Amino acid sequence: MPFPGFTPEALTFLRNLKRNNRREWFQPRKEKYDSLIRMPMLELISCLNEEFADFAPNYITPPQKAVFRIYRDTRFAKDKTPYKTHVAGIFHPQNGSKKEGAAYYFHFNPDQLLVFGGVWTPEREALLAIRSLIQEHHEELSEILSDKKLRRAVGQLQGERLSRMPKGFPVDHPAEAILRQRHWYLETAVDSKIVTSPRLLPELVKYFRIMAPLVEFLNRPFTEKARPKKMSFTAFSF
Repeated sequence: MPFPGFTPEALTFLRNLKRNNRREWFQPRKEKYDSLIRMPMLELISCLNEEFADFAPNYITPPQKAVFRIYRDTRFAKDKTPYKTHVAGIFHPQNGSKKEGAAYYFHFNPDQLLVFGGVWTPEREALLAIRSLIQEHHEELSEILSDKKLRRAVGQLQGERLSRMPKGFPVDHPAEAILRQRHWYLETAVDSKIVTSPRLLPELVKYFRIMAPLVEFLNRPFTEKARPKKMSFTAFSF
């Protein structure tokens, strides 16, 4: 059965959580959160895994590991509200590190669905590895990013840039602007109406397929050269 989408009550729950972001409100409603959001999210991740088997099998992820917790880490944050008001899932490569390289990611709240493919704020060694990859294979990256279907669907490569070329890289390099970036990703925002529709799953798959060449390219320094083993999975069931 295709994923039917979340219920309108799920988005209503997130709106109410935003207005009542405190433990005294959430705890009596935790079972409601589980039934409206957490369990359907696990089902959606399982459906996405089935689709990944076709075009990105190395990113199949157990649903419990792909779904972000609702609880915020407030130890070093000025904002001490305890709960996230969006719902998110992420898919890292099986043979790579979660702390480096690119991933497929999405989240939704009552206002929009955000779909992301790429790498955000890699650590120092990973940052150097990605820049070295781009320096040596910038023409391949340019070809990936110039794809007309990709440009129509998600636009241009995004990411914050340094004001000057990082140390160790030539200032006259053809990919100078991309080498100055600190993040490399493709991203698109979709109206939240799709979250409560059967179109949610195919839309996520459509964007992830389009982003796949970039994600694979950015992960090249971190994934094993050997073909990854196929991971068996079972569709999530209640």
